[in-house]
Amino acid sequence: MTFNDIFKSSFLENVTSISMVDMLIALILAFVVGLFIFLIYKKTYQGVMYSSSFGVTLVALTMITTLVILAVTSNVVLSLGMVGALSIVRFRTAIKEPLDIAFLFWAIAAGIVLAAGFIPLAVFGSVIIGLILLVFANKKSHLLPYIIVLSCTGHDAELRALDMIKGNVNRMVIKSKSATKGSLELNLEVRLKEDNTDFVNALADLSGVNSAVLVSYNGEYMG
Repeated sequence: MTFNDIFKSSFLENVTSISMVDMLIALILAFVVGLFIFLIYKKTYQGVMYSSSFGVTLVALTMITTLVILAVTSNVVLSLGMVGALSIVRFRTAIKEPLDIAFLFWAIAAGIVLAAGFIPLAVFGSVIIGLILLVFANKKSHLLPYIIVLSCTGHDAELRALDMIKGNVNRMVIKSKSATKGSLELNLEVRLKEDNTDFVNALADLSGVNSAVLVSYNGEYMG
């Protein structure tokens, strides 16, 4: 073994295995696609509280995935070690919105495809996915379910209130009803005919109605 053999290693050989141009192009494209995913997420978010850190995570996740896949594709031995290293990673952050999972997979998939060199697939695929999410996520507000919390004094007031509600909504379902002496409380799921909610004001003014509250509802939270 000569002196040169001592300093000759696969690590030094791998320095030039990926050109600087390829790395810059891949990371810049990953940033652009990740930023597009972030903007779509911000535009379509319908949860209780918007988290800007999650949006930034989508951009970072796209770039990090691209970086990892670039390293994996340049070295077969490294790819085996990377699989073992990633297998021990555990994520403890709870995903509150089901749609957030789709954005996470979208960011990861975009990073993988970009690093694999399928740039048109990553770009056009992201554009198509973004357009689909914009169409289906941004539905008109009157198509979404609402909950009316109605408090009234008796059966007659209940009938008058229900008749008024039926005349102003497309669909009404009684979800729960509780009765005490001199008081009734109902929770009703409704589909509005249009965006106008002024009928709730008239509902609260009915004789025998103590209060009427309208809240949005998606099956998991109210707000």
